[in-house]
Amino acid sequence: MDLELRHLKTIRAIADAGSLTRAATVLGLAQPALSAQLKRIERALGGTLFERGRDGVRATALGDLVLDRARVVLPAVCELQEEAVRFARQGTGGYRLGGTHGPLLGGLVDRLARTEPGAQVTTYTSWSEREIARGVAAGRLDFALVGVCGESGPPEAGRLAWTEVARDPVHVMLAADHPLAGRAEIELAELAAEAWSDVPGDGCFGDCFAAACVRAGFTPACVYETDTASCVHLVQVGRAVGLCRATFPATPGLVIRPLAGTPLVWRHLLGWHPEGRAASRAAAVLAHARAAHTDALTRSAAHTPAPAVPHAAAVPVRASGAVRASGTVRDQAVSGT
Repeated sequence: MDLELRHLKTIRAIADAGSLTRAATVLGLAQPALSAQLKRIERALGGTLFERGRDGVRATALGDLVLDRARVVLPAVCELQEEAVRFARQGTGGYRLGGTHGPLLGGLVDRLARTEPGAQVTTYTSWSEREIARGVAAGRLDFALVGVCGESGPPEAGRLAWTEVARDPVHVMLAADHPLAGRAEIELAELAAEAWSDVPGDGCFGDCFAAACVRAGFTPACVYETDTASCVHLVQVGRAVGLCRATFPATPGLVIRPLAGTPLVWRHLLGWHPEGRAASRAAAVLAHARAAHTDALTRSAAHTPAPAVPHAAAVPVRASGAVRASGTVRDQAVSGT
């Protein structure tokens, strides 16, 4: 039997898991099938790779040798595949854009389509900034339009080039009839009794929000993590309040207000592979993304002035009647929001 990459992956999975049982679960195999495969691999390599014990398996000297080589070979082959994909797509035209949900991606598509009507523009959206960044690193996408909280680093920072498109304060969105809707700005501590709505994600915004709440003297009692439309609905009906970017579009039944002292900041980022086909067009795309951000701010709900409400500062925050829900807090809804 010739040794194949899948065999090296199997050996590495067994070593990482520490037992055949756990490795079989990770690999999606039955344990007897994995044991039989390991025996075939050991015969091909001429010796035992793992010793079994009560606590699982331990690599032999031969196993350590093979593992050392596998940890070099497998990443190198993965990098080769990614470079081959990028090279094969060098001659294709158009723009392949990836982004989280929000108005900037649509604005960028519109500007590219208007300035280059003959170019094909395709999009891919995900809640996961990491997934989008991996798509650019692998050559499946040309540009990533994502965001990070405060000064946090972007995903795939060592492989992609990143530039800041814009930096916005994070605002709060309230029902139009919320007691604090008339305020020009709101203290985060004044929302301590509220339930919150937000969308899923894999960035650090949830931790940043939780830390900001602790600094304000409270812990969020309830967070509804759901899709953007449901987040907006929960705010409209007064079941929750939400966090959003300054580019959140004007929406009936909602008002957007800044948080006093700007406890949270959102950075919009554009990323590309420095050796990919998109590198030569990055400056032009960045200019379009910044213009799209300016357009989004002009249309945003954050530019809607607060109505005049007598003695608004004296109006107490209403208590939330929501039940506790699990979830983590993150960008835009902090989303298409």
